[in-house]
Amino acid sequence: MRYKHALFINPYIESSVNSTMKLFPPIGLEYVATSALGLADKVTMLDLRHEDELCQTDKLLEFINKDVDIVCVSIGWDRQYKEICELLNKIPDRIPLVVGGYKATEKVEELFTLCPTIDIIVRGEGEESIRDILKDVPLDDIAGISFRKNGRIIHNKNRPLPDIDTLPAPDRSLRRSRYSLTINGINATGLTFDSVLSARGCPYTCKFCTFSLNPLGQKRNYSPRNIESVVEEIEKTTAKAILFSDDNLFADPKRAEALCDLIIKRKIKKRFIAQARLEIAKYPQLLKKMVKAGFKALLIGIESPHDRILKQLNKGFDSATVRKSFAVLRRYPFYCHGYFIFGNITETENEMLYISEFAKEIGVDSITFNKLRIEKFSPLRELAESTPGYHITEKGELYSDQFSHADLKKIGRKLKFAFYTPPRFVRMLYKCIFVVKFFTFREAALLFINTPRILKSVINRERSKGKLGDSLKRSFISNK
Repeated sequence: MRYKHALFINPYIESSVNSTMKLFPPIGLEYVATSALGLADKVTMLDLRHEDELCQTDKLLEFINKDVDIVCVSIGWDRQYKEICELLNKIPDRIPLVVGGYKATEKVEELFTLCPTIDIIVRGEGEESIRDILKDVPLDDIAGISFRKNGRIIHNKNRPLPDIDTLPAPDRSLRRSRYSLTINGINATGLTFDSVLSARGCPYTCKFCTFSLNPLGQKRNYSPRNIESVVEEIEKTTAKAILFSDDNLFADPKRAEALCDLIIKRKIKKRFIAQARLEIAKYPQLLKKMVKAGFKALLIGIESPHDRILKQLNKGFDSATVRKSFAVLRRYPFYCHGYFIFGNITETENEMLYISEFAKEIGVDSITFNKLRIEKFSPLRELAESTPGYHITEKGELYSDQFSHADLKKIGRKLKFAFYTPPRFVRMLYKCIFVVKFFTFREAALLFINTPRILKSVINRERSKGKLGDSLKRSFISNK
């Protein structure tokens, strides 16, 4: 049969109107939905983060019941897992339900048990599998899927990872909304965002990384796209700011330099954000070209200020290298955001709390810190399980007899408010406007004009929740 209307859903609903998770499109799902074009009369993609009406279950079901005859849902994260399962169980039985994504791949058996409505789970990268499904290839012959058959769950062989250059770039006409910087529901600057994937995989072997191995235990080797196709995709985007969603855009410095050269040659005027490793500081010529090409922000995995933890995580550098690298990066007009991990195996509270001080010392502009997670195939699992007093939950959360989940949450709050003080926010804004020039003067002016509205809406929101006093205290009084 030929499907009349294939619906692809990003099921996450962001309760926080300030969430940066709403800034960028679900690029992985867009790749899969684009692969379905031409194989169904109509293809629709819903990003429930931006569907104020359809994020209500009854409205979504009403939309599905009109003419949708196959539903595809991506589950990439643990968050909202229960709510997503509840939504899946309300999809009408007559409509085939296909589920994919990182967490779906990891929890195949569990999802089939929790959600009797699921017909097929696509494991791993789904572009080729969804095409076979929509072509009505017999399910027994489709690699990379699990499905129900005669009351049993059948797991077909894994699908080999595809050549990224054979996959069509996401068709942005599938989007039903624009992705822009909003603060408390207010479009603060008019700045629009997009994502471009120039490569899949990573050549490094950091032990903590949840994506170094996929949930099937497959290593996604570094697979770059043709540079010409990447730049052509950038040229076609209307967004002013673009995030390269590669694990590390600069894994191949020569390729990254060639990419900058082509962007400069084509006179593309956009602002770029990219994930990077500290090794980028070794290439001054590349850094100069990045500035000229329009790179404004670097997202850098630092992980820890402590050499023994860095060695434990197999980062490939020490704290002295971190300091030297940032001494170089500070010479260039980049906004640098650092990622840290706390709650590492045998890490003390004082070592965790030093993260905020270390971040200030090296001159990073902003930070994110997350608790260590131990995924299914993580190389750290054996160490965690063999270290007395450490425990791993079914969700991969690590805690210990010394530091419970609640203890780690408190430490996280101390880290946050030790680093993010009111002067810090002023410095962040100043650098974005006057040093990095991430915002144009017009966008900055809009931000200042909208600031009173934003503050008023924030105050009203906190007051309605009865948390205004607590919010002010947390914002202006540093936790020691």
